[in-house]
Amino acid sequence: MAKLRRRQEDKTSIPIAPMIDVVFLLLIYFMVSSTLERQEADLSFQLPGSVEQEEPLDLPDEQVIEIQDGGQVVVNDYSYDSPEEDRFDELAAMLTRFREASEANKVEAIVTISPGGSVKHAQIVKVMDACSLAGIEAVNFALGGEG
Repeated sequence: MAKLRRRQEDKTSIPIAPMIDVVFLLLIYFMVSSTLERQEADLSFQLPGSVEQEEPLDLPDEQVIEIQDGGQVVVNDYSYDSPEEDRFDELAAMLTRFREASEANKVEAIVTISPGGSVKHAQIVKVMDACSLAGIEAVNFALGGEG
């Protein structure tokens, strides 16, 4: 019987050295052709503060503060502080910024407190204290809280 011989197949090889050379040449090209930009922190500019409006607006500026049944305070779907805290400092800081923006627009800052049906009076008093700390005098109550 005759034995079949396998034919030697030429293995193709990819030369890796020229590819590495091309990669380094591209890297050098992009490094040389790129421009370096200053980072934002290096730029010297000042953001404007509050700008007062020349004429008062006809519409008052109002925020509605919801007090949920669990005691959580929510303004514009954002929860402030936690019900267990003695003071609502985060809420007072937000209300201070609200009052300052209203004064810059020459409108009265009005706050409406909307408590839930089973909210404890202590939580309402805490919200009123935050309004007082912020310097807001126009505080209203919404009727028909959730319950």
